[in-house]
Amino acid sequence: MSRRSQTNGGVAAAGTLAILLALLLAGAASADDDASDGSAPDQSFAVHAQTTFVDQGHDAFRSPFQGPNSLSPDAEGRETVDVTLLIGARFWKGGEIWANFEGDQGFGLNDTFGVAGFPSGEAYKVGDATPYARLPRLFLRQTIDLTGDDSKVDPDLNQLGGSQTANRVVITAGKFAVTDVFDTNDYAHDPRHDFLNWALIDTGTFDYAADAWGYTVGTAVEWYQGGWTLRGGLFDLSIVPNSPTLGEFGQFQLVDEIERRYSILGRDGAIKLTSFLTRGRMGSYEDAIALAEKTGETPSTALVRHYASRAGVSLDLQQKITDDLGAFVRGGIAGGKEEVFEFADIDRTVAGGLSLAGKRWGAPKDTVGVAGIVNGISSQYEQYLADGGLGILIGDGRLPHPGPEEIAETYYDHAVGRYVHVALDFQFVNNPAYDRDRGPVSILAVRFHAQF
Repeated sequence: MSRRSQTNGGVAAAGTLAILLALLLAGAASADDDASDGSAPDQSFAVHAQTTFVDQGHDAFRSPFQGPNSLSPDAEGRETVDVTLLIGARFWKGGEIWANFEGDQGFGLNDTFGVAGFPSGEAYKVGDATPYARLPRLFLRQTIDLTGDDSKVDPDLNQLGGSQTANRVVITAGKFAVTDVFDTNDYAHDPRHDFLNWALIDTGTFDYAADAWGYTVGTAVEWYQGGWTLRGGLFDLSIVPNSPTLGEFGQFQLVDEIERRYSILGRDGAIKLTSFLTRGRMGSYEDAIALAEKTGETPSTALVRHYASRAGVSLDLQQKITDDLGAFVRGGIAGGKEEVFEFADIDRTVAGGLSLAGKRWGAPKDTVGVAGIVNGISSQYEQYLADGGLGILIGDGRLPHPGPEEIAETYYDHAVGRYVHVALDFQFVNNPAYDRDRGPVSILAVRFHAQF
């Protein structure tokens, strides 16, 4: 029995129920939303809900060989669904407490293995045919107003409506995603609304601290002053690289970011420089290869882990070109001697694209996007994979002809009424897992998203 036939019925049924639940909740809440219209100066309480269903598949492709972490060369389809209830409350001036309760079900393609820039940001490194519950976020956000003009804050998911001054300090503490605060981008950051590929919604080399679902525990501080923002954060790592479990004393990650907002010919733009330093038990590729030469076994970084550091830096640029057209560029580089700790098997990346709202054809809430990615890894990592080693997401058993992983993605997201969006997404992956002998792969997805 194929993987698809094992899970398709259960996932599809759960997805349908989740969609119906979200629509019923949205319908019940619509009257309240219309009455308040976010006009309260300081919203004290909010309840939101969302559900996202993604059905993604690829065609059969050329594959003279494959390994434990290879994308299957046979045609395959997988589904993911999640339902989230978001509750926020304000008990004092500038303070917000948010809790997200989520149910998940489904799998990424090939159980989320086979492509370094993985094609679905809705697929995690763990999957299950049976729905399971999680608490992905439970955090406090404190905004301290300083000086400058007041600006309105619209109610949104994990954001209470109100106002804030232009110059301010924002402190976020608890359990959340590092990318809730760092490396954000208006055009490529949310797999529920825009692009799906991991290396587009975040910079591929940003190996941010996280459990296998993408969340961690820590604190972030932001200082907004004029057109500048400085950010810093301290976060917990997984017990071992790519683990569903957080927490081991002495393992941590520091993240820093500087942002500059500006305007060119009346069009807003922003540029962000983000860096991270990971301190934890990790293995080097050279040590793993050397040990394997002595023992005659396949190299494994898990056998040579010791306390070490891995660092990286990335640039994130967004620019509005017209009222409905925006562009973005991301690029990054990270240390390639030690193993990737949390995110994706990428040591260097360049990505860029365009996002166009549908105002020109009478659908202002629709969006079409197109983007491209080029990912690469270090020579040490290439040798490790060539000798049969496995990474977080990739490992074909051998790598006789390495090359850059090249990905193109385009999507159309259509608004169906006020609360529902349906999208079609297509990705083309050349040299999946940096292997010139396998692929290319065409990947098609349908996404359904509802929220209120």
